Amino acid sequence: MTAQRRYAVYVAPPSDGALWRFGSAVLGYDAETGDAPAAPDIAGFDAEAWQQATAEPRRYGFHGTLKAPFRLADGVAEDDLAQLVARCAAGHHAFEMPPLEVRAIGPFVALVPAVPAPKLEDLARSAVLELDGLRAPLSAAEIARRRPERLSARQIGYLEAYGYPYVLDEFRFHMTLTGPLPELERGHALNALAAAFAASGADVPALVTDLALYVQEPGAPRFRLLRRFPLGATQ
Repeated sequence: MTAQRRYAVYVAPPSDGALWRFGSAVLGYDAETGDAPAAPDIAGFDAEAWQQATAEPRRYGFHGTLKAPFRLADGVAEDDLAQLVARCAAGHHAFEMPPLEVRAIGPFVALVPAVPAPKLEDLARSAVLELDGLRAPLSAAEIARRRPERLSARQIGYLEAYGYPYVLDEFRFHMTLTGPLPELERGHALNALAAAFAASGADVPALVTDLALYVQEPGAPRFRLLRRFPLGATQ
């Protein structure tokens, strides 16, 4: 299969806000500028160890997933995708994100809503359902990377239907801060990131004002933020 661009639709906090600065610094990568900001002091990790701990989420840039990475179907152009993302964004109004807190989700650490987040869930549902018609089918290798043997029957059904197992009623909004960590390291990271988050000023509710379209060029190690589509914009 010829290498193709991969796209994703994410929540990306405003780039002039504390939440974006915090997440980008933790990952050591700003997906909008391409810069590598210095990480906050993470107790229990030296610079090299923290680079390794964040290697996996750094590939994607700081974000909350709405529509997971996908390739475009044959005959679909980037402009077609942009028009559909703009239409999806126009159907929603800007809103305040619920307060976030640092938590462990399985083996990794992430920011997650401290209270239910129905507006985020509704936005994710729209992105999944409205954009999926432009997605290329998953290859066998892409399916295998999702480890279907570890998924529930419903998650396998969603993987087959939408290219990602954690959608619709399986969706849980989160903003990843580390890759998978051993239990002891995970505990250190959890405590240190919670302290850094509180000290950053990013622990106040942020606004969700747009859908962020990210792209990964063939052979590129990371996704970058390609374009923002304002929520509620008139067509």
